[in-house]
Amino acid sequence: MFRRPPRQQYAALCYRRKKKTGDLEVLLLTSRDTGRWVIPKGWPMPGKLSHEVAAREAFEEAGVRGAVETAPLGAFSYDKILKDGIEVSCRVQVYALEVSELVKNFKEKGERSIEWASCDEAVKRVREPELRDIILAFAQRMTQTSAATQTK
Repeated sequence: MFRRPPRQQYAALCYRRKKKTGDLEVLLLTSRDTGRWVIPKGWPMPGKLSHEVAAREAFEEAGVRGAVETAPLGAFSYDKILKDGIEVSCRVQVYALEVSELVKNFKEKGERSIEWASCDEAVKRVREPELRDIILAFAQRMTQTSAATQTK
């Protein structure tokens, strides 16, 4: 009854295609607190649009840069435990980011594990059901886009 509205965050679903096979991969990383598999995300930043925040978080947390879409893929909810122990509900808007560059040094290097995974593997690793749905829908969209490109 006294629940506050969810806090807004922005995330990047970072992806690439394998050079040899063309298989789609998404980037997963571990959260610093619980070690669960997540995608890069963060709080709003003054003067930055939501998709720009998502791209910046991808760079700070995983050292990746690329083209970020301006329209969100969707959103998911999760509960975050803040440093002071208070649990807050968060709503995360997700943007697709096609990775074109990986850098060796970035802000949170060494603080997280980072792995590329197939969409099927990513769905098995992430905990949030809505994020699983976003990944599956994105994989389907990319399969359709790839098929349409090949038939032209």
